[in-house]
Amino acid sequence: MHIEAGVVDGAKILLSYVTGAGVIAMTSKLAYDSIKENGSISLILKSIISTIIVFICFQILPHFPVGISEVHLILGTTIFLVFGIAPSLIGLALGLLAQGLLFAQFDLPQYGMNVTTLLASMIILDIAVKKIIPKGTAYKDISYSQMLKMSIVWEGAIISWVAFWAFYGQGFGAENIVNVFSFGSAYMVVIIIEPFVDMAILSAVKAFYKEDKNCTSLFDKRLCKA
Repeated sequence: MHIEAGVVDGAKILLSYVTGAGVIAMTSKLAYDSIKENGSISLILKSIISTIIVFICFQILPHFPVGISEVHLILGTTIFLVFGIAPSLIGLALGLLAQGLLFAQFDLPQYGMNVTTLLASMIILDIAVKKIIPKGTAYKDISYSQMLKMSIVWEGAIISWVAFWAFYGQGFGAENIVNVFSFGSAYMVVIIIEPFVDMAILSAVKAFYKEDKNCTSLFDKRLCKA
């Protein structure tokens, strides 16, 4: 989902600074809410683990360029289910920033676009989950169909944002449309793989927390108990 250098340039890139600031402001609000509910130590620990996972997904797991961006297995639904919305947002923002600072400085000018793509997609996922998963259901008890819907929302939002940046920066020429379509088609593989990873993790949590009891403070409360 990294936007390639030159896709959006000149004065147009200013929009990414505005959208980036907007999603970071929303992240700050959700982080404040999380601190009020669970305390600062819990948020910090979950955010650190989320950041490490995101960094590994970006830098170590296989990824390849397709069309106007790159295809990654980011495991966004995984970190959302395990750690909650605020740590997930923080982990995505910091993991992306760490990769840029340490290994991909050429990506830093596109940070506003990339962080918008990730954080806005995660916020959309958070909204969708409230409709996909009933209030009385712990995350460890969700079905494969619910997990698949979450993956479609998450990956679909990423594809939509990448398409937006591509069309915003390069217009609707035939080559650009083909590149966007190629990227979206390639991401279908991730939509297929991700639910299986999530269900495996949730099955392990369910086996360990057999009774309806609270998770450790390193996990989101709703992972184990509705």
